[in-house]
Amino acid sequence: MHRRRRTALVLSAAIAAAAPLLSACGNEAHAGAAAVVGGQRITVAQLENRVDEVRKAQRAAVSDDTQYQQVLSSTSGLTRDTLHNMVLDRVLHRAAQDEGISVTRKEVMEMRAGLEQQAGGAQGLQTAWLQKYGIAPRRLDDNLRLQIEAQKLAAKLGTDTTQPAFWKALSQASAELHVDLNPRYGSWDVQKSSRVDAKTPWVREVTTGTQQQQA
Repeated sequence: MHRRRRTALVLSAAIAAAAPLLSACGNEAHAGAAAVVGGQRITVAQLENRVDEVRKAQRAAVSDDTQYQQVLSSTSGLTRDTLHNMVLDRVLHRAAQDEGISVTRKEVMEMRAGLEQQAGGAQGLQTAWLQKYGIAPRRLDDNLRLQIEAQKLAAKLGTDTTQPAFWKALSQASAELHVDLNPRYGSWDVQKSSRVDAKTPWVREVTTGTQQQQA
């Protein structure tokens, strides 16, 4: 994922030099995990729930089946993109914590009010975040909190989110957290703080029957 895309995900959605991959089997600590970040699992079930939230919101946003199929086609990598965001959220939060940065509820509400005004209301903002960044409405405030963290982190470092100093801080946080991805979802590039597709063509993304029906 190139830098412009990564930056957009951090700010507007807004996500060891060779982190070990999760074992496909045999490691009970990682069983059922899509990723392990800082010793905490992101389970496959949690990931699927996040994806399901987005799919339901996308379905509700369009009434025409043809349009919905177009939405599905344009977001075919939603599961992996969602996992990328979930991991990057934790990496960014760790980088902000390392710099003593915190975000208040008032700051989140102020940012949301400003964005809603620009978007023509709450619904407009929710729709924009859903379409552009794959963020379900119920996750909007959490995402805005991370945006503020990113802005404060950049300011603390005397840079902005497009510059190497900002991404170096995320890289350091990635290394501290020892990010491990389940091989079916790729691997985590610590230096770029980004998910990388694994070169394993026999591993394919599998959705549950429920997701297939809703997707």
